[in-house]
Amino acid sequence: MKNLRRQPQLVAVGAICNTAIYQVDTIEPAPAKVMARQRCTVVDGMAISAACAFQKLGGQSRVWARVGDDPEAQAMRQALALEGVNASGLHTVPGARSSHATVIVDALGQRLVVPFHDPQVDPSPNWLPLADLASSDMLHCDVRWPQGAHAALLAARAQGVPTMVDGDVAPREVLELLMPLADYAVFSDAGLRAYTGEQDVPQALRQVASRHSRHVGASCGEDGYFWVEDGQVLHAPAMQVKVVDTLAAGDVFHGALALAIVEGQTMARAARFACVAASLKCARFGGRMGCPTREDIEQALHLSP
Repeated sequence: MKNLRRQPQLVAVGAICNTAIYQVDTIEPAPAKVMARQRCTVVDGMAISAACAFQKLGGQSRVWARVGDDPEAQAMRQALALEGVNASGLHTVPGARSSHATVIVDALGQRLVVPFHDPQVDPSPNWLPLADLASSDMLHCDVRWPQGAHAALLAARAQGVPTMVDGDVAPREVLELLMPLADYAVFSDAGLRAYTGEQDVPQALRQVASRHSRHVGASCGEDGYFWVEDGQVLHAPAMQVKVVDTLAAGDVFHGALALAIVEGQTMARAARFACVAASLKCARFGGRMGCPTREDIEQALHLSP
């Protein structure tokens, strides 16, 4: 365990996107025109949003991702810098376009996501400043840029840096490449089912844990977090909230869990901390911008039974 007297340090590797989010009453079938009640624009992506949550809750984050050769890339750098996130690791791919997405969120907090990723973006990870991992307390990767995640995970393991992978839905070969390299294999429930072919979450976790010597868990939305510890499947509940927007709740969970682990919290406390963070996010519109403050989480934990 590294010296925790300094601010916890996270490196996040994954895809980055400039996303417009619209809140509507209902998502109507086409053809239709629906007036939005709210709108915001946010820089996100699975690992990026987790890094921003880690930052907001008290850590220091660096992000490594590919951006296009366009004005949107500079705007993304500036937006992250305003939040205190170190965006010097955003790599410009000549001739490429930055990723964009539009998200429609309905009154129940469910969403329609329409992303665009330039297929011409070079997937090579050769530019990654892997030696810089030595100064971090954890590496967090998503599954949207497998080449970059794989290179970073191998380097982190060689340098003794703990790793976490967000095991969301992806081609099985991608999950099989990345998840065994995670010290903390933190799946979504859908990603876990895609990886194992098993519908029952506890049984799927046991299956993965039988061939994975480190932490294995699954974030299951309103059902909370399940993980395997000493051969047993344990559980941390989510909070009951009025759901407004579920976008990025899983990413906030990952960022909060990573921070709590780096701080030295027990897994039970870290899981509960992350569940509360994700639940409170769901009560707020704006994707990852709805991430609560540390004080919000601590107050909710104090009030929880």
